Amino acid sequence: MRTESSADVNRKSKKELARRLRSADPGLEVVHPDAAGINVGNESHYVAVRPDRDPEPVRRFACFTADLYRMAEWLRSCGVKTVAMQSTGVYWIPLYDILEEFGLEIFLVNARHTKNLPGRKSDVQESQWLLKLHTHGLLNNSFQPPSDIRVLRTLWRVRAEHATGLTTCIQRMQKALTQMNIQLANVISDLSGKTGQAIIRAILNGERDPLKLAELADRRIQAPKEEIAKSLHGNWRPELLFIVQQQLAMYEVYQERIAECDQQLREHLARFATAPSISVDSSTPPQSKKSKRYRYMPQFPLSNELMRISGVDLTQIDGVDAMTAQTLISEVGLDMSRWKTESHFASWLGLCPDNRISGDRVLSRGTRRVINRAATALRIAASTLIKSKTYLGAQYRRLRTKLGAPKAITAMAHRLARLVYRMLKYGQTYVDKGANYYEQRSRQQQIDFVRKKAAQLGLQVTLPEV
Repeated sequence: MRTESSADVNRKSKKELARRLRSADPGLEVVHPDAAGINVGNESHYVAVRPDRDPEPVRRFACFTADLYRMAEWLRSCGVKTVAMQSTGVYWIPLYDILEEFGLEIFLVNARHTKNLPGRKSDVQESQWLLKLHTHGLLNNSFQPPSDIRVLRTLWRVRAEHATGLTTCIQRMQKALTQMNIQLANVISDLSGKTGQAIIRAILNGERDPLKLAELADRRIQAPKEEIAKSLHGNWRPELLFIVQQQLAMYEVYQERIAECDQQLREHLARFATAPSISVDSSTPPQSKKSKRYRYMPQFPLSNELMRISGVDLTQIDGVDAMTAQTLISEVGLDMSRWKTESHFASWLGLCPDNRISGDRVLSRGTRRVINRAATALRIAASTLIKSKTYLGAQYRRLRTKLGAPKAITAMAHRLARLVYRMLKYGQTYVDKGANYYEQRSRQQQIDFVRKKAAQLGLQVTLPEV
């Protein structure tokens, strides 16, 4: 009697699997039955709902506020509960706010995720395509923080733009002085400091004597006054002095705008609820031990406010100061439940490997190209660990020697992102174990590795007695 071989069994199982696949329903499951798709534009928006909800399932609405409210009323009358729209420029922001006000769940999707199929050149077809994809749950919702965090993010970004304008004014003043052969920048480190501003204002007031200008130097300036006076000899060209005067006026305006932003930030942060089991005295002066790389710090205890609303002190992480913590909170918020794990959070920041694989072959390696201010802040924080005598500093120096600076910065930014996630989600406290602990641990790992390889070769490693 003939018995079935393993080849016959495998053949039968494959045929049975193919038969089940052919008989199964290939249709897509309806995930969002009460859905709508909106094609966002500059002058008008095209909205599509299911044909059974309205005799005219696709309608055009203008971008005026009254029309947006009329759109929201129409969607609510059609029984729509969730809406998908593309993040086109900034045109989606007013629409997002109004739809959110009406209690609709909004899916803000990436335009690259909806353009895999050719065609759909009209706005009507685009809105219908968004409706189809969203109905079957084929679109991922982009991260959008709560409204109070969005206000904080807007204020912080405007303040950063003003700080950039301040730096630009200083650079233009320095350029004009150099064109007049005033080499003041070679003897003092920063023209925006007390000495630089005093000398520039005296020059604009008509003072030309280098010795008198050098007397304005602060006592903390290390350069001798003779060298400062020597750097102040030049040709005083009226058109270049006019440029310096204009840039100084702009510098003062930017300082006023930053002070106004700081006031708005302080008032808005005061509206946040205090995190559980946190009691911080707002009169305590701000921490500045890690903020030397920033010129224009807020003139209020920012770190105390951030610790009050978050429940943790992010500045305890080496490399993260109050400015970096503020950037992180204003960009990602306080609720980490949006990301399931810290790996998801690091991937959203673009700090994880994104290997492109085809046919079991790795075509390229590297991280995704993500424009994210929080990731940029973490990279800057990681780069400051080069001289840190801490656990993270020792780890960064080892990675920098092994991988090079760019990859080491990305790896340490990934490490910092994980620490931030754990602290904000679980309320954990960061404790630095020190550089010596890391070096001893790394040494022990290398010894264990050598012993393992030696055992495979039938050898034995004997360490010298210390």
